[in-house]
Amino acid sequence: MAAAGFHQLGSAFADARIAHVREKLARGETVYLAGLAPPGTHNSGVALVEVSQANGPRLIVNNEEERFSGNKHTTEYPRASIDAMVATLRGMGLDIADIAAWLTTWDYPTLAGTLARSVLEELPQSLKLVRTTEAAGFDRRRLDQMTRTPKILAKQLGLSERVPLICTPHHDNHAWFSFAASPFADSSEPVAVAVLDGTGDLGSISLYVVRNGAMQRLYCNDSMFDSLGAFYSVISSTQGGWTWLSSEGRYMGAAAWGDMNRTSNRYYARLKDVLDFGEGGEVRINRALANWYCDPFDHPYKAALIDILGPPLTPDQLWNPDAVLRVEDIQHRPDTSDRLDKAAATQLVFEDAMVHVVDHLLRATGASRLVLTGGVALNAIGNMRLLEHFDEAWFAHFQQRKERLHLWVPPTPGDPGVTIGAAWLFAHLAGAPRGAPLTSAFYCGASPSQEDIESSLTADDIASQGIGDISTTAGLEAIADLMAFIVAQNGIIALYQGPAETGPRALGHRSIFANPCDADARERLNERVKYREAIRPLAPMATLKAAKEYFELLDGASDGDYNAYNYMVLTARSKPQAQARIPAVIHADGTGRIQIVRAEDDPLTYAYLKALGRHIGVEMSVNTSFNVAGPIAQTAAQAIDTLRRSRGLDAVFMVASNGMVYAAWHGGERNSGRFTNWFSKWKIEQKGC
Repeated sequence: MAAAGFHQLGSAFADARIAHVREKLARGETVYLAGLAPPGTHNSGVALVEVSQANGPRLIVNNEEERFSGNKHTTEYPRASIDAMVATLRGMGLDIADIAAWLTTWDYPTLAGTLARSVLEELPQSLKLVRTTEAAGFDRRRLDQMTRTPKILAKQLGLSERVPLICTPHHDNHAWFSFAASPFADSSEPVAVAVLDGTGDLGSISLYVVRNGAMQRLYCNDSMFDSLGAFYSVISSTQGGWTWLSSEGRYMGAAAWGDMNRTSNRYYARLKDVLDFGEGGEVRINRALANWYCDPFDHPYKAALIDILGPPLTPDQLWNPDAVLRVEDIQHRPDTSDRLDKAAATQLVFEDAMVHVVDHLLRATGASRLVLTGGVALNAIGNMRLLEHFDEAWFAHFQQRKERLHLWVPPTPGDPGVTIGAAWLFAHLAGAPRGAPLTSAFYCGASPSQEDIESSLTADDIASQGIGDISTTAGLEAIADLMAFIVAQNGIIALYQGPAETGPRALGHRSIFANPCDADARERLNERVKYREAIRPLAPMATLKAAKEYFELLDGASDGDYNAYNYMVLTARSKPQAQARIPAVIHADGTGRIQIVRAEDDPLTYAYLKALGRHIGVEMSVNTSFNVAGPIAQTAAQAIDTLRRSRGLDAVFMVASNGMVYAAWHGGERNSGRFTNWFSKWKIEQKGC
């Protein structure tokens, strides 16, 4: 692979490049690094990171190819992401030659060896796996393109020689970035880091400890198949009826409607045998039940597991919303209590495994602070269970001290974050300081220009007008109040502003808002705006004041002023008064996947929440991602296309990079008159004030 342009850490090329960057930093120069997720694995993209000896690494952009291509979790070559990154670079007065190193998100030589070893160890059952095109998140159709990435990249950038790529370990990327971006980075005590994933270069579970700023890997399970991510993906897909990478979050939401009691759930006692818990935090799949280690799609269950769950749905039975959910009038298959109880049992077994791994890690390290990352860390309910389980009583018993678990999960725990991680890790190896903790997730792409927005508003079926300018405090407050006024009338609006969020959650730059006090909002949003299953929950977006008033914020998430709740990666239990007051954002199990908004991170969204406090008495909003059957809207044209496909969306507020704000709504025969009516009433009210 070195001959093809791929160089591992420890190679002569990588060592020389690290030394070169180290020398530049020592001279006080600023260095630029690119983290690249090439084709072949899901969520391809590219990150641009600025590094200096004074400040350490600073993220400039993290472009996810799915946002530009419209293909969710895409495995394609990230051409559009790279083009957008280059445009950002040139907008800074720099060019391609200023990139000191290109880093990949996987150690491809090690990964190739692990794939070969894994197949050999499971012979002859694993022979079918070799022929599978999407095993373990890899797309064999594009793996050949991946091996040619140095040449393809050079051609795209107009270079005469191929671009050398330095391969960085997948789980080390997850671990270092997630730790460095956390509020624990300056802790004098040990910090535990758990990477729980679908798979990595060597295995699917990696455990680390950080002491005095130095990270040490303690354990890797060296198995692609003994994977918590694969376990949840397979069961959620074959029992929930969705495809991999679409199924996991949906199944977590469905579980809340089932029996979440380990004593009474009719599937839990038998299903828990699908995972074997060993010493040292080891988790292995029980090959007497599971068959996905050799045939994940056609025959993922052995007879004993079929006896527990019933036969799995086959690939041709799976409903892929990202492919077929393009029309307005669709019928959802009704969920039965039986299937919901299976979802609950799966979630419970999954939580058992998380607790088992973390229990060992905390005991082995003596740590009370945990950074959790990898795709598994997107399970927000499981994350909450960890905080509840490792409480004061656990620490008093097992560490003989008065403490409890402190937990942090980054906004990009899955593979969209390892592009950042590859650059962050390389900067660390070159001697750069750690850098500042992460305070927002708004790094995907650039802010839309006024020209971008105006050019997207020319279609006959879209009505629009300029409504203000948020470049002044008065203008920002006015637009925020108008948004809150409409939502208070039970209108549903979208906000499109600034760079998009990196990661899977919309956090106020590409969001749909609704009234949390409206008991019908969830049904209306799922049915008429997002065209998705009725079981799907809606998330509460809140100021810290409102979050504390209506949810039980755990002390273990209080570091950084409760910023563990900033990114919708952690659920919280609602307080008794919440169900009656904010029913739209309380899920069936009494929880909410909360997001706290800070004025310094997102002034407009924060002002909108404060305005809602004046209009409805609660500084809280429904927040769901601004998308319909695809990735979050990235460009202005995609934003308008999303409006066009969502008949229940009343208006989109579009904010240009210069502060100009436009409203767009359905025109022509689809114009309900709702937005213009509300806008007129609001202006009259403003004059009255």
